[in-house]
Amino acid sequence: MELTVWRTFVTVCRLGSLSAAAAELHHTQSAVSRQIAGLERQLGVPLMERHARGVRPTPAGEVFRRHALTTLTEADRAVRAARDTHDGASGRTLAVGATPSLATGIVPEAVRTLLRQAGSVRWSMLPALSPELHQRVLDGALDIAVVTDAPPGLPHDQRVERRFLGLDEMVVALPVDHPRAGRGPVHIHALADQIWAEDNDGSAALLRQHAERAGVGARIDLVAADLPGKLALVATGHAIALIPGVLTRALRTDVTTVGLVDPPARGLYTITPRHDPHPCAAPLLDHLATAFTSIRPGAAPVTPLSDPARAAGPGRSRA
Repeated sequence: MELTVWRTFVTVCRLGSLSAAAAELHHTQSAVSRQIAGLERQLGVPLMERHARGVRPTPAGEVFRRHALTTLTEADRAVRAARDTHDGASGRTLAVGATPSLATGIVPEAVRTLLRQAGSVRWSMLPALSPELHQRVLDGALDIAVVTDAPPGLPHDQRVERRFLGLDEMVVALPVDHPRAGRGPVHIHALADQIWAEDNDGSAALLRQHAERAGVGARIDLVAADLPGKLALVATGHAIALIPGVLTRALRTDVTTVGLVDPPARGLYTITPRHDPHPCAAPLLDHLATAFTSIRPGAAPVTPLSDPARAAGPGRSRA
């Protein structure tokens, strides 16, 4: 079996669409369909099924997807290792994953410190939401991921090592000419009449939980495709938004922030595979902790695998 066909199948599973996979792989949709059909004939079992919004793997297809992803990851590592050896580079590429907010702040800073101390290390970074990053660590595609316990939370998975970095308090992003800009922390009541924008379910859940505890509602009328899109809605005055505190130093110049009274917070964690860890993963963990406390000076101190509920303290959202 050709790995190209396996890669096509894994891409279709990830995107849930034959047309989207064709666009990403620069194939025609009919070519993707033929590859999937040929793979099903070779295996003798149906791998995909249609549903209202696209396609998804059958139970047999999901089992094959997991094994195929592991095989493709190892194949990619084999290619990189051969090239690294030929080029005289030492060690394998360090594959790092991070949520979008962490990918703009503490992760690049921590990797910069790592490179200063460890010398030449090839690395890559994948921004994604925590559930996807967790799965990619399990699949062997990532050596380390920096994730959060924002809803839906983090699973207690014995296949990975998890380390608590600290608590990140959420803040409210405002356009620079907003009446609340430049003021001290505000109560959520003062923002009850505002329109909010959100870009993911986890952040929206934190906002709703915080508002409900205060006995008010949060009008999430605008939904953005990603974090830059959410900040664009804020900058142009269409909405305000709940954002991670770690973003404060990396904001665009037409957006400012204001703190909340008794703000919701999310725990930051690193996850690494228990087996075959990358040699640079351990030092990077320490650099990540240092980078977090430098970006968020008031952050909770790092404690190994702290109990999230106990670390949160009273009034913090830990869902």
